Amino acid sequence: MTLYPANNPTAQAVDSVMIYIFGLSLLLLIGITIVTIYFVIRYHRSRHPEPTSQVDHSFVLETLWTVLPTLIVLTMFWYGWVNYVGLTEVPDDAIEVKATARMWSWQFEYEDGRRESRLYVPVDTPVKVRLYSADVLHSFFVPAFRVKKDTVPGIETYVWFQAPAPGSYDIFCAEYCGAGHADMTTTVEALSAEAYAAWLANEGSDSGHHRGLTVMEEQGCLGCHSLDGSAGIGPTLFELAGEPRRVEIGAETTEVIIDEAYLIRAIREAAYEIVEGYPAMMPSYDETSINAADLQAVVDYL
Repeated sequence: MTLYPANNPTAQAVDSVMIYIFGLSLLLLIGITIVTIYFVIRYHRSRHPEPTSQVDHSFVLETLWTVLPTLIVLTMFWYGWVNYVGLTEVPDDAIEVKATARMWSWQFEYEDGRRESRLYVPVDTPVKVRLYSADVLHSFFVPAFRVKKDTVPGIETYVWFQAPAPGSYDIFCAEYCGAGHADMTTTVEALSAEAYAAWLANEGSDSGHHRGLTVMEEQGCLGCHSLDGSAGIGPTLFELAGEPRRVEIGAETTEVIIDEAYLIRAIREAAYEIVEGYPAMMPSYDETSINAADLQAVVDYL
């Protein structure tokens, strides 16, 4: 596992609290252990076969072991609360990106309507990621920035972070969400100011990509379906045109020929015809998810 340094605001907030609590806990552990060992040796039964002390209480000790733990717990709470609030207060100059989680992919939508399967951000700029789920509970987790937040169906949540340097930073789903959970990964691509401006202007993008392939990458289709015939969570998309396919419609199994009409139904009404041997887990994509032009591009590509 990659270990990322705490060189960004959110990581510093989380790590400082962890170090503080861990340091105090370690100090207490060492202190209690030393005292315990001392008492075991000093008051071993071989040295003192019979108890000699008649002391039944100590006001000073009782005060200390009541006040000190209370103060320690209160400082832990205060320090944790202050840094937690910092994780929820988004800087005013933050850019916003909408992230939609679905089984089993991430889609990032920018203010200009652009959609990507990876999260492109400029370095040294706060980024607010508005989190949505299209189906079940997921969790947006970026270890490098120490941010993790559940994406809950019907509820908007958010995180913010600031990338300190150009690079690629892992994004995981940290909430078990089904058979493809382990493959629900992507990256934050932190770009320099110049590279990000060029990306916004579409410079350096792969203009050779067919629009249909781009849409499938944006929607995370390739997380479940392969393009080369290899096995996956869903049936492969390799050389489909004109091929027969056995599907289950209700309680009946029938054979269909893969054509344009079938592909449109498979995307718009995914639960209507289930490919034999595969679970009924693909969501249907309506006009708001894939518009008519992009749907036709996907069908043409396939």
